Amino acid sequence: MGLAIQLIETVALTIVIFFGVQNFVAQPFQVQQHSMEHTFLEGDYVLVDRLTPRWSPYARGQVIVFQPPAAWVNRKDPFIKRIIGVGGDTVEVRDDGTVAVNGVALDEPYLYRNTAGVLEPTVASSQTRWVVPQGQVFVMGDHRQASEDSRVFGTIPVSSVIGRGMIRYWPFPEFGIIATPTYSNVPAP
Repeated sequence: MGLAIQLIETVALTIVIFFGVQNFVAQPFQVQQHSMEHTFLEGDYVLVDRLTPRWSPYARGQVIVFQPPAAWVNRKDPFIKRIIGVGGDTVEVRDDGTVAVNGVALDEPYLYRNTAGVLEPTVASSQTRWVVPQGQVFVMGDHRQASEDSRVFGTIPVSSVIGRGMIRYWPFPEFGIIATPTYSNVPAP
C-alpha cells in the first residue's frame, strides 16, 4: 500500500511540475508556417521563454510566439514572428523595400533570400506607416512575401504574446540560442 501511495504522489508531483514549467517558465513550439524562412523552417522546434518577459519587456528584433488576432484567422495555432517596433515607435515600409523604425532603415541580415540569393524587398499592404501604441508590438515574418503580419492585421497587444523564442532545439544540427539583432542605430521613440 505504501508503494502505491508513493507512486501516486510521484506521478502527481511530476504532472504539477510539468504544467507549472510549461505555463510559467518555458513551452515548446513547433513552427508550422513559412513566414520565418530561412531563420526557421516548417517543422523546427523552438523553446519559448515565458518567464523573463515578466520583468524584461519585449524588444525590437526578438522572435516571439503569439496568439493571432481573433478576427484575422479561423485557426487557433500561434504565430511566430519578429518584433520590428515597440510602443511609441513609428514603423515605415519604404518605396525601396526597406523597413525604417523612427526614421532609421533597419539592417536586417535575417531576411529571406530567394534561390538566386537575392534579397526580396518588403512590400506594404494598403498602409505604409504605423505608430505603435503603448502596450503593443509591430511584428513581421523574416520571409516577408510569405508572411501575414502587422502590415495586414496591425499591431498586436503584448497580452497576446505567449513568450519569446529562446532556443531552437530541433533539428538537432541547428540547435542553438536564437540571436536577437540590436538595431543600435535606431533612436528611442
